[in-house]
Amino acid sequence: MIEKRNTGRWVRRYHAADESPVQLVCLPHAGGSASFYFPMSQSLAPAVDVLSVQYPGRQDRRNEPGITDLGLFADQLTEQLVPWLDRPMALFGHSMGAALAFEVTRRLERDHGAAPVRIFASGRRSPASFRPETVHLRDDDGIVREMKELSGTDARILGDEEVLRMVLPAIRTDYTAIENYRAAPEDTVRTSVTVLTGESDPRTSDEEAEAWAGHTTGEFAIHRYPGGHFFLANHQQSIMRIVSDELSAAVRQG
Repeated sequence: MIEKRNTGRWVRRYHAADESPVQLVCLPHAGGSASFYFPMSQSLAPAVDVLSVQYPGRQDRRNEPGITDLGLFADQLTEQLVPWLDRPMALFGHSMGAALAFEVTRRLERDHGAAPVRIFASGRRSPASFRPETVHLRDDDGIVREMKELSGTDARILGDEEVLRMVLPAIRTDYTAIENYRAAPEDTVRTSVTVLTGESDPRTSDEEAEAWAGHTTGEFAIHRYPGGHFFLANHQQSIMRIVSDELSAAVRQG
């Protein structure tokens, strides 16, 4: 079995909280990096031990090939998280990260008998709500247009051609993985699900967000916010309260 000390390529702890009763694994969006969750880690520590996931192909892992299959992605990430199952664990994923959180949870429940205490699915339609999308087939300019439309990438990166060329391969592999992802309506988890969604998100309708309820046999809650795909940037305080309150309740319930 992999030991904790050997998970450092995947797992980043910006504010380690070894005494916390619960861990929150944070999964970035397509093209995102672990540092996206630095503010969340800072806000929740030391009550919550935040583990930010660094995907292959970006920042200090930029020389590693990206993963173009979400199922394989989930397989590899699950193995990296198994050593951390010594405490209750929840998962927070935004956009592609939400689908990945669902698939990792399926594997933890099925293969390791370890149901996370909650999934926070942000900015993503339900696993079985499929839309035909082909961003991964566009040229570089087309991918950049998508990034600008969703407003999820630092404007400094979009204006720096050298940096942009470094991150585009990772973005393309992520889009390949998520746009080819399929889940069946009957694919469910026991873990409770909390959905966070933007009221004007072009990638997730209200109906598609509500459809997450059909993928859990546990509790289901949904919270809607003004804004588009990256609504969470403008509602951090509210979202942190929800995450903190629901994790505290889960720990009390044991």
